[in-house]
Amino acid sequence: MALGIKYLLNTTLKYPKYIFFRNIMTTSSKSEKAMEILQNNPYYEKYADRIAEMQKTSPEEFLKRVEEQSKNKNNENKKKFAAVDTRQYSSVLNPKHALKEELILEDKKLNDIFKLELVADKNAEEVQIIWEEYHKHKEVISATIPKEIYETIQLNMKQFPTFLFPLPRSQGYEFIMSQISGHTVHFTPLLAFQVHKENAPECLTMVHYTELVQKGIILMRGEYDKNVLNGKEAQCLANQFQLYYNGRNENKIKLLKLFTKSPDIFKHMDLITELETLEM
Repeated sequence: MALGIKYLLNTTLKYPKYIFFRNIMTTSSKSEKAMEILQNNPYYEKYADRIAEMQKTSPEEFLKRVEEQSKNKNNENKKKFAAVDTRQYSSVLNPKHALKEELILEDKKLNDIFKLELVADKNAEEVQIIWEEYHKHKEVISATIPKEIYETIQLNMKQFPTFLFPLPRSQGYEFIMSQISGHTVHFTPLLAFQVHKENAPECLTMVHYTELVQKGIILMRGEYDKNVLNGKEAQCLANQFQLYYNGRNENKIKLLKLFTKSPDIFKHMDLITELETLEM
């Protein structure tokens, strides 16, 4: 069943043991310790198959990445998501390649999933009802966003193309990274990104469709990986995204700015505080 944002319009797996045929005598105890730290991550099991695949196909690169990741980590603090050195997020806070306009991938077209001719003569309120009904029995999230609100969201999307969101889990919080390209928001588990970098699999993709902007609305649809997220978790990420990017909360805008422009003083625990305050 689809979940939507309301706007006012009116595997249990142990670490696979592979034999390295190259550099087997040079695999250091440091590398072994780094892999042990990765295995102890409470969310490792969720991505074990994908991590194992990279270890199998590119063992040297895998070990290099895991070693880099472990340098600034405290294992106990990491499990609890307590006060962790912000430097462990350096690959996210200081992206090596900023998103450039010319590199933006073409956004998906609304007409590929929704017949525009069916709403050609409908007003915004009628389109919202149709959009909600269309997604009612689909395992996606959706929303109808007023043009004025999306203009602010889009402006902030351009200024702050990368961010982190805490996702409540039984063990504590898992951090999910968002990366924006055009009108699309790509969400990736931070652990997966630290291992796979730009090849990390997405757990949620939100597309904002602008074809009906003349009616004063933007349609949003989010598709999520059911092996990583459930509907409520996908909705939680979508809700946090719109709360940060709609420009209505000064503290959230401050955190967006700190994350992007002053990563050295950014504190990820502030994100958890914001979420817990919202849930109270």
